[in-house]
Amino acid sequence: MREAAREIFRHALSNASIRKAFERHVNCDRGVLRVREDLFHLHSYSHALVMALGKAAHTMAEALAEQVGSSLEGIVASSVEPASQLRGYRYFRCGHPTPNEESIRAAAAMLKMLQAQPASALVIFLISGGGSSILEKPIDDEITLADLIATYQALLHSGAPIAEINAVRKHLSAVKGGRLAQSAFPAQQVSILVSDVPDNAPDALASGPTMPDSSTVEDCYQLAKKYDLLNQFPASTRELFARQALEETPKSDDPVFHDSRWWTVLSNQTAIEEASVAARRAGFLVHVDNSCDDWDYERAAEHLLSRLRESRKQFSPACLISGGEVTVKVTKAGIGGRNQQFALACAEKIAGENITVLSAGTDGVDGNSSAAGVVVDGTTLDRARERGLDARVALEEFDAYPFFKALGDTIETGPTGNNLRDLRVLLAY
Repeated sequence: MREAAREIFRHALSNASIRKAFERHVNCDRGVLRVREDLFHLHSYSHALVMALGKAAHTMAEALAEQVGSSLEGIVASSVEPASQLRGYRYFRCGHPTPNEESIRAAAAMLKMLQAQPASALVIFLISGGGSSILEKPIDDEITLADLIATYQALLHSGAPIAEINAVRKHLSAVKGGRLAQSAFPAQQVSILVSDVPDNAPDALASGPTMPDSSTVEDCYQLAKKYDLLNQFPASTRELFARQALEETPKSDDPVFHDSRWWTVLSNQTAIEEASVAARRAGFLVHVDNSCDDWDYERAAEHLLSRLRESRKQFSPACLISGGEVTVKVTKAGIGGRNQQFALACAEKIAGENITVLSAGTDGVDGNSSAAGVVVDGTTLDRARERGLDARVALEEFDAYPFFKALGDTIETGPTGNNLRDLRVLLAY
């Protein structure tokens, strides 16, 4: 079952690809660009620019070039180093999960290029997950890069779901929460999205740089109280909250968005569907349960294993597939990520059972480790004891990666150039 779980994940990664998504939803024929249901007559614009940001920025720009040709130009901001660069594009190697100097430079370059665009121009935004840290410029010049990083770390370690984290990040940024679209106004805009956020919250993707913001400054102040963030923020950020000096982001009635369109071409749902196909081919009865999205990892582990055991009573072999992300409130500086933490919690709960659990990120990187995720089963704890490894210590220290690396249970794909949230595959006989 361990190999079956890995094969299901590999199939999902391969078939939920950006190239295949663009072949289905984005194409260009005789100068007419189709993006899902919209048509853009490229020759009717004075010129077209491409702004690509996120972990999949280069992959998306490459897929667009395959459909449109090499006539476009723009900027690619990504945390992934591409094997080659497209002609006509300026590249930035930015930071993730926290911004770096290149993140600031990339934002400045995009803002400068966009502010010069007339109403006769078309701006194509290619947006994928990870964009929140990859493209960044603080709204207040008093917030230094070091302060920005400290703010991000406080948010990422708070245990808050991504939509709440991004609500705060939007209001601290000059490019998030629709402000990048604000800079491109009055040009016509279309955003092509490869989503790593819940389907019902598209403006959380990369903190919604081109979309109306559904969150408010009041939400930010409430979240700061809820997660006790003021005691964790650096002085420059804390001062903005203390004075309640955050500025509101543009909303849906802002004229900035009158000539803007947004289309999701790939999301976590695609990965779930492809994983389900592979599991059925392998002979498993498949159920899908995404209800634990944004749950604490321990609660999610209890829930999904309970569902799997119920399924096994009705049919064997059983497969439960779950998409989205679990949350982990990190209190120790170990090496790992939410997928490894979730899987390690599962390993304790399935010891001795004929159950296998895979949890991995479709971007190929889990937390601060080099693994995408891991596979565990009923033998994991016994194998660990034989090697003198303590699962409970690894769990409490948030240090799952060395534990799983020693067991050979990690999934090492390297950065995939894609980002469709996490995938959990649970199998049982």
